[in-house]
This record gives sequence, structure tokens and C-alpha cells, in this order.
Amino acid sequence: MNKIEVKNLTKVFGSHPQQGLKRLKNGEAKAEILDKTGMTVGVNQASFEVKAGEFFVIMGLSGSGKSTLIRLVNRLIEPTDGEVLIDGEDIIKMESTELRETRRKRLSMVFQNFGLLPHRTVLDNVAYGLEIQGVDKEKRIKKAEESIIDVGLKGYKDSYPKELSGGMQQRVGLARALANNTDILLMDEAFSALDPIIRKDMQDELLSLQDKLDKTILFITHDLDEALKLGDRIAIMKEGQIVQVGSPEEILENPANEYVSNFVKDVDRSKVLVASHVMKKPEVLMTYKDGPRVAVRKMEEAEASSIFVVDKEKNYKGLLTIDDAIKAYKEEIPLEQVLNTKVQEVLPDTPLHELIGIAAEAKYPLAVIENGKLLGIISRISILSGLVLGKENEEAVTP
Repeated sequence: MNKIEVKNLTKVFGSHPQQGLKRLKNGEAKAEILDKTGMTVGVNQASFEVKAGEFFVIMGLSGSGKSTLIRLVNRLIEPTDGEVLIDGEDIIKMESTELRETRRKRLSMVFQNFGLLPHRTVLDNVAYGLEIQGVDKEKRIKKAEESIIDVGLKGYKDSYPKELSGGMQQRVGLARALANNTDILLMDEAFSALDPIIRKDMQDELLSLQDKLDKTILFITHDLDEALKLGDRIAIMKEGQIVQVGSPEEILENPANEYVSNFVKDVDRSKVLVASHVMKKPEVLMTYKDGPRVAVRKMEEAEASSIFVVDKEKNYKGLLTIDDAIKAYKEEIPLEQVLNTKVQEVLPDTPLHELIGIAAEAKYPLAVIENGKLLGIISRISILSGLVLGKENEEAVTP
């Protein structure tokens, strides 16, 4: 289900925006409209959807229109044309009273400059949105205190903004947004003013909070590494237009044009790809009921020296080598007793850069396990091909 739907959203700045809109629809470029009319196209017929619970990142260089776009979504800037549907309702058509209620109860925004009230304590800043909504004092204080703890600021509720570091101030801004208890968080370059170490900490904190709270997040950034780290999907903007929307791996593997390709060419793939991107299904599997003779035959047919074993419900049990299978057959030993259960296991979302070190120490392929099920295996060559060749080429490489 889509939480946000943006359809042909356009903003033309100038004295006669409808004339600029007409020129856009006739195919004139942003630079051409500026040259002929003096009007600036901020956002050019942008369309995208954000699913409930999705972390959607809009990325672009300075002047690409990304910050204008997020302000159009909550009508801090009035659009020239287009639709913005929040839970199916067009915010563009709302009257002022309904718009205020939507902003208070459905949309929370976190800004780059924190936007804190200097004369209020952390607690009062976090509770401010609830105060505006008319929430009972006891309830808003309780909710504010919970949000302060959620963002890692326990013990600072009586501090003032000037007493906090930049990273801590941004946590206050995030706590205030969380306290409002809206389904949607709009975040405009929220971490851009922070130094690299604090910025990374805030990114990790936000991902942790998202796992816990499952908000719908629309996040603006000019930093590709940040976009790739945070986004379930990414929209890349250029000169007011969205030029590509896709998952991080789709953006990396299949850039839509030269502009996107130039963006991603120097990206460290090991920080973006995860185990599920480079794993392969085992060529052969067996269950306990197959027995050692069947195991030996399957390994011979596959020209493999080992085989992964699952039970009848497909739960992963371990790895059987050819030597242990022969031993079990000759000595009539149950397979359970010769099974190697110490093969390195990884989750499907384990980052590739972590797999490199794990695989270097592993004697056998890594087992990708989720909820007890064997999803796939990863050999060293799979990791290397993921780094160098890309997923579409790795299938042609023999492990």
C-alpha cells in the first residue's frame, strides 16, 4: 500500500508560473525557460510512490530541486501543478484547517538546522508539537520522555539546546518528530550539518529506530553514500526532474543514464551489496532420509566434495563432506553424527564488506540462513564477482 503518491508535481518560481508550466509541458528545458522568461523551474513533473514503512531517499546535487520537492509534499511551498496523495487524500486540495491537521497528525519534519527553541529545555522542545495539538500535559510529557529515551538522550531532558552538541541537538529534533507520533517522517538534509563521525552515528541510530518503529520516511540528501546506506529505494534528481528510481543495487547495477553512471562509478560496492545479492542456490541438497549412499551419489553427479543438508521442513542442519559420507556408509553411522554443524552462517542482509573477512577464514562456502532456512550459499568467488563484475555477471562464474 502506498503511503505517499506524488503525481506530476511541478513548481515554477516567477510572476507567471502557469506560462512556465505550459512551456514545460511543451517540452522546453529548464534553462530555456529561464532564459526566455526569467522563471525558474524548481521541480519538473516529478512522480513517485512511497510504500507504508518504506525508507525512501531523494538524492541530488545542490540546485537539483530535492529540498523544494519535500516542501511541496507538505505544502510549505505551494505547487504549480500536480498531486500529492497522503493515504489517498490529495494534500494540494485541502483547505487550511484540514491541511494543519494533516501536518500535525500525519507528517513530521526534521530540518538540517535542528529548528529548536533555545529558551525551552530538551523536554519542552520535544513536547512542543503535542502542546500545539492541545494534548494533555501529563500525556505529552510522558510521550516526550519516551521519545527522548528512544533517540539516546536519557538524562538530558532538563538541558537547553546551547548545552548540547550538534549531534545531540539533531537527536532532539528527531525526538520531537517521533513524539508527534505521525506515520510519516520528512527529513531534509537532516544530517548534513554534522561532522562525519556523528553523522554516521545518526544514520545508524535512524536505521535502528526504523527497525523498531516502522515509519514511512522521505529523506533528502546530497550524499550518495548516505542514500545507498539508508534507502530502501532512491530517487535521483537532476535540474528538477527525477531521472531514476530504484533500490540501491538497481541504481548501482543499472544506472539509467550517463548522469547516474557518473554518480555511482566510484562507489564502494562492498558497503552497498549484501549476502542475498551474491548468494547462489546450492546445486544439490539432501535430507537425513536420503542416507549416506544417496549423499555420495549426489556429490559424484555434481562433482562436489560436500553437500548441504536440510530436514524435511527445509530447515538447515549442516554440511556433509564426501569423506564423512563414506565413513557413515562403511561404519553404518547416522548422518547426524558426522555432520559438520560449524559451517559459518550469515544473514541475508550481512554487508559484503563483512563477508570478505568471514570468507577469508572459512574452509567451506558460507551458509545464508534466515529463520532456520537455508536460502543460499556464498563462495569466495561469489564475493569477488559481486565486487568486480556485478550480480548479472556473477552467474556466469563457476564457484
